[in-house]
Amino acid sequence: MGRTGRWRDGGATLRVTPPEVLPEGAVDGPPPIPLEVAASYRARTRGLLGRDGLDGALLLTPATSVHTVRMRFAIDVAYLDRRLRVLAVRTMPPGRLGRPRLRARHVLEAEAGAMERWGVRRGVRVEIEES
Repeated sequence: MGRTGRWRDGGATLRVTPPEVLPEGAVDGPPPIPLEVAASYRARTRGLLGRDGLDGALLLTPATSVHTVRMRFAIDVAYLDRRLRVLAVRTMPPGRLGRPRLRARHVLEAEAGAMERWGVRRGVRVEIEES
């Protein structure tokens, strides 16, 4: 987040924080994930359109829903609240409209199957470090 408390377009790093307390000496979660932040209207509108894939994830902020109309691949979608806690995770094939989530403030997108590999599921908190 910038000084004004608002996100800015650009690169960042995503970390997944497991909901349970890890045993002493355990590695805390998966390695950092490359993240693109789309905070401007223009960047959110473009999203993943025209791409054949994504290395890492894309954060749309602010956002409460997404669509996959004219997309070339299926995506995982995680709806996040204002504290970056995951409210729900869905896999969406191309050509779909997602329902808005009432408490969602941000939407995280990745290639289908990525969220499960990273441990992103309901109740998990994510952390974002801007570059």
